[in-house]
Amino acid sequence: MAERRVNVGWAEGLHARPASIFVRAATASGIPVTIAKADGAPVNAASMLAVLGLGAKGGEEIVLASEATDADAALDRLAKLVAEGLDELPETV
Repeated sequence: MAERRVNVGWAEGLHARPASIFVRAATASGIPVTIAKADGAPVNAASMLAVLGLGAKGGEEIVLASEATDADAALDRLAKLVAEGLDELPETV
């Protein structure tokens, strides 16, 4: 299983607009991805309700994971998106 630990770069955390950006990016990755707080249970990263339910705050550590065989590049892009609080999924890392 591929995994990335990253701190949330959006000051407001994964709420409203940032959560929407993240969920669209996770869905666009084309692989199943989970997201969790560092000490919490993983949820589907492509589910807006699940991501909002995490209540992840700015600066808080989250864990992105996937069991897909080609997950490394997708997780790198998602981790960069979250860590830097970007407005869209980066094309390259």
